[in-house]
Amino acid sequence: MAVVVGVDIAKRTFDLAMLQPNGKHRTKGKLANDKAGFAVFADWLQRHAEPEAWIVMEATGIYHEALAEHFHALGYRIAVLNPAQVARYAQSQLQRSKTDKLDAKLIATFGQLHLDRLRAWQPEPLPLRQLRALTRRLEDLQSLRQMELNRLEVSPDNVQDSIRAVLQRLDEQIAWTLEQIKRHIDDDPDLRGKRDLLVSIDGIADKTAALILAELGDIGRFTHARAVTAFAGLDPRLQESGTFHGRTCISRTGSARLRTALYLPAVVALTHNPAIKAQAERLKAKGKKGKQTVCAAMRKLLSIAYGVLKSGKPFDPALAIAH
Repeated sequence: MAVVVGVDIAKRTFDLAMLQPNGKHRTKGKLANDKAGFAVFADWLQRHAEPEAWIVMEATGIYHEALAEHFHALGYRIAVLNPAQVARYAQSQLQRSKTDKLDAKLIATFGQLHLDRLRAWQPEPLPLRQLRALTRRLEDLQSLRQMELNRLEVSPDNVQDSIRAVLQRLDEQIAWTLEQIKRHIDDDPDLRGKRDLLVSIDGIADKTAALILAELGDIGRFTHARAVTAFAGLDPRLQESGTFHGRTCISRTGSARLRTALYLPAVVALTHNPAIKAQAERLKAKGKKGKQTVCAAMRKLLSIAYGVLKSGKPFDPALAIAH
């Protein structure tokens, strides 16, 4: 059986754990999350693991990326898990304490138990990572701008000039970042072609197309449209138990960025996209409420986006209505 090394990663350090045949874990803690720490980890692997070992970690923002890339280049198999998977496993084990060492052990055990479900991670192309950095920076700037606008409404006169100066600077940075996103996509043939496919969909403009490309990454890793909607947390979840019949809502276990980005385009698509407009009319006839209709429109819009990216063909309303 392949060896699994669990890695719990924080911003500056990471902890290791490996389940041994006797049921105990071999551990090593507080390695620096930098090249020096990676060198110590590589030496530890050579002494205690095998070249075909799996290195399993959670997706932790950007903190796991350098380690994953480093050991992928050394030939190790890397698996990057959704943190929700590990959290549910911890709950199933009634784990009450939480430390970095315990989390590393938990990840190692989870990976060993689910060897057949581990999927080998591949580093994403640099242009895609750069696009994601730009779109997320844009999101940060827009959030800061909204915070300053909120302050402006309630602040006394003697600080309003300062707030307006900050707003002016934020507006300049937002405009600059939008231009950088456009230029970055225009300069990359692959991203440009995918952007053009996405904007062929009624309801999706350049800004939303850029965010979809950045957050979805390699579309080939999704086997069907349902996997994409689940990734975005837009998959329906029915609440039902015994004689209790609850309402159906979206799971929200997925990318909040994608859900936020799709909301306004879905509202626009309800009026201007024939496929989504037809879907909304069917839902209305069944008595569905406005919020349910919008969520369904978001899900449909993302499914259509997946379809055009997968097929490489622009949006065809007739084909989308048929599905």
